[in-house]
Amino acid sequence: MPLLGGIRPPIAVLCLLIVALAGLTAKVLGPGGDPVVPQAVQTSQQHFAEDGAIALRASIDERVTDLQRTAEALNKGKRVEPEDILSDLGKTYQKWTGTTVLDLESGDVLAARGERIPLAWLDKDVLTGEHALTPRMVRLETGDVRLMTMAVLDREDRPQQLLIASNSLSVPAINLGPFRSMAVVARDGEVLATEGFEQSEALNSDQERDELTFLQKQMSRLSDQAAARTEEHPVSAKEPGSRGYPGVSGALLGDDYNGRIATAGYASLASSDPEEKDSVAAGLGLTVVAMLPVVQQQGAADTGRELYGLIAAGALIAVGLLAAAVLWAAVQRPLLRLFLESRRLARGDLTRPVSVPRWGEAARIGDALERLRIQLNGSGDGEGPGAGRGGVRLGVRVPLAVTAVLLLLWCVPVGLLLNRTDDSVSVPATMVNDQRDRTDLVADRVRRALNEAQADLVSTSRLIDADDPDATGDLLEDALREHTRYQALYVVDDAGEVVARAGGGPHDWSDDKDLPLVRVSGKGGKKPVIQTGAPVPGDKGTTLVGEVRVEFLNSLLKRPGLGEVRIVNADADTLAASDGFLAFEDLPNDALPDLVRAGNVPVGAGPVENGLLLRGGGDVTVAAAAPFSGGGVASDLGWTVVSWQNAKHFQIAAYEREDRSVLAGLLGLAAIVVCLGWVYLVVARPLRDLATSAEKLADGDLKTVHFPRYQDEVGAVVRSLELIRQQLQARRQNQARRSAGPRLGSGGR
Repeated sequence: MPLLGGIRPPIAVLCLLIVALAGLTAKVLGPGGDPVVPQAVQTSQQHFAEDGAIALRASIDERVTDLQRTAEALNKGKRVEPEDILSDLGKTYQKWTGTTVLDLESGDVLAARGERIPLAWLDKDVLTGEHALTPRMVRLETGDVRLMTMAVLDREDRPQQLLIASNSLSVPAINLGPFRSMAVVARDGEVLATEGFEQSEALNSDQERDELTFLQKQMSRLSDQAAARTEEHPVSAKEPGSRGYPGVSGALLGDDYNGRIATAGYASLASSDPEEKDSVAAGLGLTVVAMLPVVQQQGAADTGRELYGLIAAGALIAVGLLAAAVLWAAVQRPLLRLFLESRRLARGDLTRPVSVPRWGEAARIGDALERLRIQLNGSGDGEGPGAGRGGVRLGVRVPLAVTAVLLLLWCVPVGLLLNRTDDSVSVPATMVNDQRDRTDLVADRVRRALNEAQADLVSTSRLIDADDPDATGDLLEDALREHTRYQALYVVDDAGEVVARAGGGPHDWSDDKDLPLVRVSGKGGKKPVIQTGAPVPGDKGTTLVGEVRVEFLNSLLKRPGLGEVRIVNADADTLAASDGFLAFEDLPNDALPDLVRAGNVPVGAGPVENGLLLRGGGDVTVAAAAPFSGGGVASDLGWTVVSWQNAKHFQIAAYEREDRSVLAGLLGLAAIVVCLGWVYLVVARPLRDLATSAEKLADGDLKTVHFPRYQDEVGAVVRSLELIRQQLQARRQNQARRSAGPRLGSGGR
């Protein structure tokens, strides 16, 4: 009869898992040198390109939105001459290379500022249809590409006018750091703009010029590859289940020159929330490519590391064979012997004594079978050689525990001791530089967002009539719906009284000229209160105040691969964070406040960003601080963006080997739990029940019927016991009949 299940399948599976795990251990912990460019460096370049794409997308979308909001405000406001429109537009935002107001009826240019805008691209398709007034990329006579943004000025007192603003598709004004270059690439792979390359005339040697030529060619080639890859759908371009950047991003490796490999990250422009908000920039088909020459790592394998994997695999094979031998000798062989003996007795072969195992449940069952053999043979009272034995009965759980201990002797050292790292791990300098540069990019992004918030207030303040609170309240309600960065908008007069408001409850605002237009208050509360203000023209002392949501600032700080990011003031008190914080709490590491203070020390033109490695406690932490610098009202706040993360999050060879060792130990532990748990549930527990049933049967319990639970060795022994029970029951009934027959006959004479 073929046996299904039983003791042999889990032991066989355990052996197979041990062999597979040994092979995996030898492969991932054994031979193999480090990659020429660490994966952590490649991923960092990808994140840098994503940050650049986010900055470019936000810049383009803000320019489009600002122009449209300006046009809407002009359509609702008083009559303004075209020259004044462009003048106020330039003073408020200062972000366009050229602006023009065009009469749509006659086609005449009514006013122009800045760079001359060509009009040959204007046609019926641009002004009408489904895609009317959609921003267009236009090439100038100089070969440069400009993004043309349009809005219609439609007022009752004059014919329709077209407001056109052009801006370059240049690389975002961010700190690229040393040696890094960045490019904006079109759908066909054409490089529209670059930044970071030195001028050939400024170089001092032919070797430097040759290297510049090499890097420019690499940028062109990698840009072609990036443009082709970003044509994929963002869902299909990612691994299943992965999240992160909503667009298509990745890393590319180019050729090497003088021991440095051109490493590039790329990212397509994508909407920050594709499900809720469309992005004009995301529809332009642009890609940002960030390239950095990285020093080539030594590709030779470490012979010591090779032996680690081979020794660990060999030790696992030895321990696995020993564990399998224990299960075979202590569980499988006695169980199979009991199966054969029980079947022999059930068939009526009672000539030989039962071969009784030495210990455990198998010994108890063997004793019971011997007693049953004697009872069936009729040669005694059923007292077998082991009947009545006392003492501690060691069960099948003992070999299972021994097997688990043997395998744990391999899993624990491999998972907890092999390839362990400490605070002496070497971290590539590129990772520290990228942490610093990306932190500076986030600081620039937050600073620009605050400047943009104040500029929006300036634009809205021109429409406010302080003498009409109702109309002002309606205007603030509309502005609050359009500007999601605010939690409240209100107008304050020279006495500090709120004239009109929209949104949440207002906070105090002082009209002191010495105070900045962007302020922080609320110390001691649940969260900081960040206010920005704009004086209302024509009403001295009246100010339009907007309270910026802290959640808006928090969202600007969340970037993958940057760790924990916070905005702190000059006293290193937390104002916003990427992952939860208490208002005005201190930084968690004592070295971080010193880093903030060092970053705010004026050096040359002003404060500079800093990055460093913090070693201690067995860990390595990469930290950076970038103070606000640049133009706008937010530049003088004294705020700093601080970021830090444990280097264990980097894909560095040392940490990867440690993770693989831990994984190997966990896989071994999983094999122990699965296979030994299988043996315990399918064999050990039924075997204990079988031992109890066999002893009761040998003691004379012929009424209990024995049903096999599984179709395996234990089930086969149970079936044999049931046959033996039936034979004993029939034998007892026959003896009762023979003893009762003569007494009935003598009584009848």
